[in-house]
Amino acid sequence: MPGSHRPLRLAINGYGRIGRCFLRALLDSTVAQRMRVVAINEPADLESMAYLTRFDSTHGRFAGQVEIGDNCLLIDGEKLAVSHARTPEEVDWRGLDLDLLVECSGHYGRRAELQGFLDAGCPRLLLSHPGFSGSDVDATIVNGINQNSLSGSERLVSAASCTTNAIVPVLDLLDREVGIEQVLLTTLHSVMNDQPLIDGYHHTDLRRTRSAMQSIIPVSTGLARGVERLLPQLAGRVHAKAIRIPTLNVSAIDLTISTQRPVSASEINRLLADAAHGPFARLIAYSEAAHASIDFNHDPHSAIIDSSQTRTGGPHLVNLFVWFDNEWGFANRLLEVADHWSRHWPTRQPAQDN
Repeated sequence: MPGSHRPLRLAINGYGRIGRCFLRALLDSTVAQRMRVVAINEPADLESMAYLTRFDSTHGRFAGQVEIGDNCLLIDGEKLAVSHARTPEEVDWRGLDLDLLVECSGHYGRRAELQGFLDAGCPRLLLSHPGFSGSDVDATIVNGINQNSLSGSERLVSAASCTTNAIVPVLDLLDREVGIEQVLLTTLHSVMNDQPLIDGYHHTDLRRTRSAMQSIIPVSTGLARGVERLLPQLAGRVHAKAIRIPTLNVSAIDLTISTQRPVSASEINRLLADAAHGPFARLIAYSEAAHASIDFNHDPHSAIIDSSQTRTGGPHLVNLFVWFDNEWGFANRLLEVADHWSRHWPTRQPAQDN
């Protein structure tokens, strides 16, 4: 980047699982040369934020140095201003001179709610979750599928969800190569923070009042709508279920497709292997080994095809098993969307020294 261009200034709203993974992914990447996080808004106290930045039960210790300053975190000597607001309007986003706010709290999904961030001075908002509907955001982007539709004029962009990022590239490839008639998929998703450790009054969905670590729990999902938003040619043909499983991280999708033309398990595996070593190399990985979910903890891909589990039930029915790290893989996609989008923005010049 030319020396006269200052690094883009990012902030994170909501410093939970995805917020912390996003920061780590950015610091681990070459993108850190052109963009940096300068602020975090998180209701938790500063000491807890610093501690959970340093130590992570799922992804291990942070390799850098983390210190506490005056209303800030110091990450490898770089100052990140910290606020503890619970509504968008409580933060002086305008005073932070931001280029982008990455919304990782998951609490905001309707345009009227998101507008509060824009009104408070955020020039652009990138959501780490889908909008409640397609009209709530200016674009929903799955990197590798439709990132080139971004023009730079958007102000509200969603990076979809971890499951959407995992399955859309696979469906897109198979629809182009063999044609898809119908899709039945079941997500086996690791526990999330909307579930209690022990039974309690945590959710209006009665199943989510049950202990997350003692049961396999069916939950509702909007994945079918999310897939159809990205692949409109499959509208009305995608059917999805979701089940929470008592593991901390790494999820899977059991995918059954009826195809327009006859297929074999070996042909499907060959198509996916070729994609993993070619155009979808950053998104899809392919393995023939005998796996357990822990093998993919901290894996940056959107999806990993477990070819040992590919089955056919006649010439037009195929079943696949797809692993994905629902935290680290998605955090990397979120970063890539931010990077791609930012390359369409007007160039920002460095602020003058006082």
